[in-house]
Amino acid sequence: MFISIFNALESGVIYAIMALGVYLSFRVLDFPDLTVDGSFVTGAAVAALSITNGMSTILATLLALVAGFIAGAITGILNTKGKINPLLSGILMMTGLYSINLRIMGQSNIPLLNEATLFTKLTDHWSKLGIDQAISQLLTSLGLERVPRTWAILIVMLLVTILIKLILDYFLKTELGLALRATGDNENMIRSFSANTDYLKILGLGLSNGLVAVSGALYAQYAGFADLNMGIGMIVIGLASVIIGESVIGTKTITRTTLAIIIGAIIYRIVMTLALRTPFLDTGDMKLITSILVIIALVVPKLMTSHKELKRKKLKRIELEHRLKGGA
Repeated sequence: MFISIFNALESGVIYAIMALGVYLSFRVLDFPDLTVDGSFVTGAAVAALSITNGMSTILATLLALVAGFIAGAITGILNTKGKINPLLSGILMMTGLYSINLRIMGQSNIPLLNEATLFTKLTDHWSKLGIDQAISQLLTSLGLERVPRTWAILIVMLLVTILIKLILDYFLKTELGLALRATGDNENMIRSFSANTDYLKILGLGLSNGLVAVSGALYAQYAGFADLNMGIGMIVIGLASVIIGESVIGTKTITRTTLAIIIGAIIYRIVMTLALRTPFLDTGDMKLITSILVIIALVVPKLMTSHKELKRKKLKRIELEHRLKGGA
């Protein structure tokens, strides 16, 4: 159980970068961008192909960021310059990316098990420091029979994700970031101030899919392969992470919201792991579990708010009745 939860934490932190990208398009720009299903694979494909051709793993991940940015920017151009409906723009780009990804990969799957990835290099370097042995001895002394092979991926990816969150927080508070947020809130108003909303949308969607592609590149290196179908349902996972995080942590400030999304992605992976350990559920039920999870995250907070409102009104009515009786 502990190992399963640990693995869920590792993948959850990697998926959190993708969820931050979905937050940019879905919440900040109010744009239902389905490009995510394709750009996640684009990031994985570009990174895997670059690594198998001897490119540096860091450079391969940055190249995935650029590829994802271009994919998102094209979706933005289709919507703003081509006047295509936002939903349809994303669907068209996602469909086109399937063939483009196949062209990039040249086959449906690129294995990375025999290649030096970012995580294998990190693990090798980390093991020389002796931190894993110290943590493993501590956990074993506490009674755990099975302990993780390395803590390097979890700790380093957590730091990388937090760094991306801080950069995103800073960006959304700059003049350009505020204009981006205003475009999502009221596009007509921000246009009346002579702001170029087309440019802002293209930039926002580019950044969003750039983050998604980085997540895809990192996940391919973590899983040990890039697959043509690994992006199916990714937009749902991203939305689930955003909604769960917002429901649990709240959205009072940008800093709090981005933190909520990271925690939401981790919660999502842990819940899915625990659900799949239930005897009567299997991997084919993942999409059903995701749907139920999102429904609960959407409905429960509203029910709680309604209950609090009813309770407040009831107390106010009782207080008013007491006052009227006292006056009589």
